[in-house]
Amino acid sequence: MSNPPTRHRIVIVGGGAGGLELATSLGDSLGRRGRADITLIDKNRTHVWKPKLHEIASGSMDLSAHEVDYLAQAHWHHFRFRIGEMIGLDRTRREVRVAPYLDDEGREVTPERVFGYDTLVIALGSLSNDFGTPGVAAHALKLESKADAQRFHARMVNACIRAHAQATPVRPEQLHVAIIGAGATGVELAAELHRTTREVVAFGLDRVDADKDIQVSLIEAADRVLPALPPRLSQATVDLLRKLGVEVHTSAKVAEVLPDGVRLADGRILPAELVVWAAGVKAADFLKDIAGLETNRINQLVVRPTLQTTRDDDIFAIGDCAACEWPQANGGKGGLVPPRAQASHQQASHMAAQIYRRLSGRPLKPYRYRDFGSLVSLGEFSTVGNMMGGLIGGSLMIEGAFARLMYVSLYKMHEFALHGFFKVALDTLARLITRRTEPHVKLH
Repeated sequence: MSNPPTRHRIVIVGGGAGGLELATSLGDSLGRRGRADITLIDKNRTHVWKPKLHEIASGSMDLSAHEVDYLAQAHWHHFRFRIGEMIGLDRTRREVRVAPYLDDEGREVTPERVFGYDTLVIALGSLSNDFGTPGVAAHALKLESKADAQRFHARMVNACIRAHAQATPVRPEQLHVAIIGAGATGVELAAELHRTTREVVAFGLDRVDADKDIQVSLIEAADRVLPALPPRLSQATVDLLRKLGVEVHTSAKVAEVLPDGVRLADGRILPAELVVWAAGVKAADFLKDIAGLETNRINQLVVRPTLQTTRDDDIFAIGDCAACEWPQANGGKGGLVPPRAQASHQQASHMAAQIYRRLSGRPLKPYRYRDFGSLVSLGEFSTVGNMMGGLIGGSLMIEGAFARLMYVSLYKMHEFALHGFFKVALDTLARLITRRTEPHVKLH
């Protein structure tokens, strides 16, 4: 009796925007038809769209209404989910090594395991880069995961309650928040905090004067906020932030993060009870030259135009952990594809097509990044951005309600890729109804 043919094993490491969209797409097609076994590996139980982390941190988003359970998603879309953190790679045996998963009490839930693959896609995203700045690890919070965002929010609410309950006057650094890094995350967090801190105080914390006691400072080493975007967009953002009362410090390099503030390179000290490090981007340290694969100075896996790693045809990388060229000859700006949600979305779609071609023995196609512009949300106050490329044939600065609509549509595109139109429509309606019956800011 002959053995049944072995199905192609596809392993995707990382369940962020790109990894989860890819696993869902492949599961709905290859997995449903039994043409391949698709396994998604992630160290978390649930997925949250990373550009939403600043809303969780500020308390303006209900996490439970937006997180996606990996096990449920896998069950509904014909792929497998396995929990654990990738810690090693054996290219000869074509195996991924995954660390034991421990619960909150340190007890082992799953042992160390290995997963064999025929095609491996690494989609581990990125982390913030503190560049070895003293005091960051000890005294600053980061926004790299939902746990980080929840931790910041809890500390913010506790700080407001503490200030209300204490008998002594508010200290100079108390209720001050310093955000280091004025990229999209830092700017959006500063704007959201202006509103949500005042809403928290409005719920009975009447001994705190929001306008007098609460201060948000945004610190950027470059000469303007949003340095990766056009200067006119940066200036419009600064004008809006200053109207909100946010202190904006540009050309301000951080020398050290202190227990109660930030020391700048010019000697100034900005007092702050809470410090958030939102500057710099790098891939996970363990990816550096992993199993002999080529990486760059920030640990990204160097890939060819096909998204295959340069030293192994069976291993691909997508999203922020991939160093993908953006050649000027193809309408790019030179350098690398920027770490943006739209890039992860595009690469996930392209990668699904690549795997179809790979299974049918056809040659792979090169990936071409299409830049549709950038949008930055300043909460309920405004949204600014620029539209580019194929949409309008150039660059156009947009602001206000239309920009806000475009910003929301980016997240909806991600939801559609995971759930389809019908479920997204019902979920959106449910959120609108719930929002009318609950506080607009999370209070715990």
